[in-house]
Amino acid sequence: MTTLYGIPNCDTVKKARAFLTEQGHAHSFHDFKKAGVPAERLPAWVAAVGWEKLLNRQGTTWRKLPPEVQARVVDADSAMALMQEQPSVIKRPVVEWPQGQVSVGFTPALFADLLSAA
Repeated sequence: MTTLYGIPNCDTVKKARAFLTEQGHAHSFHDFKKAGVPAERLPAWVAAVGWEKLLNRQGTTWRKLPPEVQARVVDADSAMALMQEQPSVIKRPVVEWPQGQVSVGFTPALFADLLSAA
């Protein structure tokens, strides 16, 4: 089953969930705010897409971090530590697809391609 990870009030997450529902694609939702970031999944996401892509440096949460905290993020380990502490710095949604792929972000074209591969 497809699992979508994110924050329920995020507009991009809302669009992604609506798209999957409209396509009749069953999926589960993991809420970072309620359930936290699954520490056992984070290394797999970093391996699949890279920590640079997973870390949302354009978001409000990142921009509000003190410069010294931002400066400490220099590699996968330091990025994952920050993602555990501040789940909102993760680019959303993170989606684990049935065929084992991991995607970050949402565009209808990306999701359509991944659904056709499922």
